[in-house]
Amino acid sequence: MGLTVLNGEGAAMRVGMIGIGGIGGGIAASLLAKGHQVDGYDRDAKRLAAFADGGGHACASAAVAVAHAEIVFACLPSAAASMETARIVAEAPNVRHYVELSTLGRDTIGEIAAIMEGAGKGFLDCPISGGPHIARAGQLSAVIAGNPESVAAARPAIEAFATRIFVVGDTPGLAQVCKIVNNILSVTAFVASCEAISIGVKAGADAAAMIDFINVSTGRNSATLEKFPRAILPRTFDYGGPLTIGQKDLALFLDLARETKVPSTVGSTVANMFNILARELGPDADYSNIYRVFEKWAGLPDTPRQD
Repeated sequence: MGLTVLNGEGAAMRVGMIGIGGIGGGIAASLLAKGHQVDGYDRDAKRLAAFADGGGHACASAAVAVAHAEIVFACLPSAAASMETARIVAEAPNVRHYVELSTLGRDTIGEIAAIMEGAGKGFLDCPISGGPHIARAGQLSAVIAGNPESVAAARPAIEAFATRIFVVGDTPGLAQVCKIVNNILSVTAFVASCEAISIGVKAGADAAAMIDFINVSTGRNSATLEKFPRAILPRTFDYGGPLTIGQKDLALFLDLARETKVPSTVGSTVANMFNILARELGPDADYSNIYRVFEKWAGLPDTPRQD
């Protein structure tokens, strides 16, 4: 496919998208909204059908999805899935640049970078931050490490789904470090906020009133600003991320602490607490349900959804 003018905003690209779940599906939708042609694949047939309904080209396999793409994005839940995809991309003759959006840790990213180098393809370590609804709005944050040529080539497509882009170096793995540090702070703030708000409610305060006050005060964080108003206060508990993702991210942080030989007493405590919560809820539960566990421990009623 040749490049075409895209509403004065750049050039349309033929993009391969591997992994079209909550966030990956939102990214694909944002790419389509900006006029890019997207060949997508996901092992989940329902996700693939929803992607096709939204104007994407649903493919029967990852190999088909990357066969004609100039740039391939991957947004996957595990290192094994990302490694499998990287090997498929390495064999695709038309792919010039591969962009890994997943949070995988430095070791896995280093292995993928070596595969891409051996195949003569550009590679970007580009984990993203934000939930599924933020992805669909095209307002994710992206932190990038990789060759400047690949950054320049992929940036027009990345700008379709990320409004805040940070290039932190030429060496893949540096972006992973930034994302892993971000994620431990995010999980810590969320677990602490759930505990604190549940105790406040037990003491007689209204949860919504506390959140309004906190959000203009020093205790505000991503949990109080986004997760509570969107998924917890209305009792939908559908923020969009399974607990397994949080467990993976916490394990990556603890790996990083061991690699750097720096004590991580807070991180270890949060990881232990998160694993306890996951056992209570089941690993595939949306992580906004964590608040319900703290409510249960506080003896508070599980009130119905507010429509």
